[in-house]
Amino acid sequence: MSVSSSVTIVEVGPRDGLQNEKLTLSPQIRAELINRLAAAGLTRIEAGSFVSPTAVPQMAHTDQTLALVSKQNLRLAVLVPNLRGLADAIAAGAEEIAVFAAASETFSKRNINCSIEQSLERYAAVVAGARRRGVMARGYVSCVLGCPYEGAVDGAAVANVAGALLEMGCFEVSLGDTIGVGAPLQARRLVERVAAVAPLDKIAVHFHDTYGQALANIFACLEAGVRVVDSSVAGLGGCPFAPGAAGNVATEDVVYMLQRMDIETGVSLDRLLAAGAFACAQLNRAPASRVAQAYAAKRRGPADA
Repeated sequence: MSVSSSVTIVEVGPRDGLQNEKLTLSPQIRAELINRLAAAGLTRIEAGSFVSPTAVPQMAHTDQTLALVSKQNLRLAVLVPNLRGLADAIAAGAEEIAVFAAASETFSKRNINCSIEQSLERYAAVVAGARRRGVMARGYVSCVLGCPYEGAVDGAAVANVAGALLEMGCFEVSLGDTIGVGAPLQARRLVERVAAVAPLDKIAVHFHDTYGQALANIFACLEAGVRVVDSSVAGLGGCPFAPGAAGNVATEDVVYMLQRMDIETGVSLDRLLAAGAFACAQLNRAPASRVAQAYAAKRRGPADA
């Protein structure tokens, strides 16, 4: 199957990235980052989450972040774990939410303290409540290519969870390689397995780059017909429940690859690099993006490289 001429990028840095960084940024700085990402041409951005600030202090005051973001031509999503989170998100004006389920029983119990079946029952109520209020819901499946506790994960389990999320009303399901252990053919076969229960236009992919396979995995999935890719500016993030897991694949690297393949993203790489530099300056860290590193070295010139 040939690759599409355009791909939609879902920017997850302001939520999935920042929640796993050591420093906590203020709602004002998080909003500024989102505005810069939007100015770069990204139209779908995870803005934060409505979870306990005790559990995830990096996401505290997401309601303030939403209030400070310019929402014109922008779809902002927020993670909600339960009905309380949904109520808070709706009160803050959220128009899209996200729910997370795992394909691994052990990961589900360690991460959200319930079984996969129990999590799906909980999310069914959340998604139904969101839809009654005109709020869109996106579903995520964690550990689709491997679990830090169980090892290999059965593709049938992934397909079952993905199908359940779509059946309860999620408009799209994102398949997450949470610990970044997948390889291209494995990733493509998983997409083909899930496509047996879900239309390809409802499947997105979400890769971590622990073993340096994320871009290759994305390409393999694009060849299989996927048209939506999650990524995180500057490669921010990781997974606190998966020791050693690197951050999400960097948005700069994804955009560079797609542009070199003449695939339209609508994203300005220069503005995206500037947004990544802004985020890293606030976090006192270097970007994990290889493209950002290469551009920085190019600007320094051969004498300084």
